[in-house]
Amino acid sequence: MRVLEAVDIYRFYHTDVSETLALRGVSIHVNAGEMVAVQGPSGSGKSTLLACLCGIDEPDGGCVTVMGERINRQPEPLRARIRAQRIGIMLQSGNLFDHLSVEDNVRLQMVLAGKMNRQRLDMLIERVGLTHRRRERPARISGGEASRAALATALAADPGILLADEPTGEVDAQTEIQVLQLLEDYRNNGGAVLVVTHSDALAAHADRTVHLYDGRVVNHE
Repeated sequence: MRVLEAVDIYRFYHTDVSETLALRGVSIHVNAGEMVAVQGPSGSGKSTLLACLCGIDEPDGGCVTVMGERINRQPEPLRARIRAQRIGIMLQSGNLFDHLSVEDNVRLQMVLAGKMNRQRLDMLIERVGLTHRRRERPARISGGEASRAALATALAADPGILLADEPTGEVDAQTEIQVLQLLEDYRNNGGAVLVVTHSDALAAHADRTVHLYDGRVVNHE
């Protein structure tokens, strides 16, 4: 089953009289039970692509569908519903609300998706190794713990696809292993994963790697 499909995505940015083409006709797809890694140098369009895929940013051309439903060129309430119910999003920062505990961040995501499940909440916090830290706020946990809490929050509503931007970018080797295991478990249970990463270790665990350069797909592996 094709969970996510983007066809011929373009994104322009205007500054004064100049125009920057961030994405130039990018097409990409992810199937259920598949992990796809997106790699490329800084400025190649990776984060812009991720923002367009999850409906945070609006592409200037092309079409993005999630589980058969178009997410771009739709009213924001509809995009927000699709994000809450079908997409788990893990960005490099801003994943957690500072005024909420680890547990309450995960709970809020479930409530927003209309999928509150106390048993799943407890299971996710245990799986990321944060049972003893569940009542702490983000400022009182380490960077590695915050990354694991962000992953639990992204997976809270049991989404069809997880979109992650550098999920192991600022963690130690042990935390990277834990995050990789969680991603693989999610994929092996039928979830679709797309990760933007500079990590060759993470890309090696993917089923396919898509390389971006200057806003274009230049190679599939």
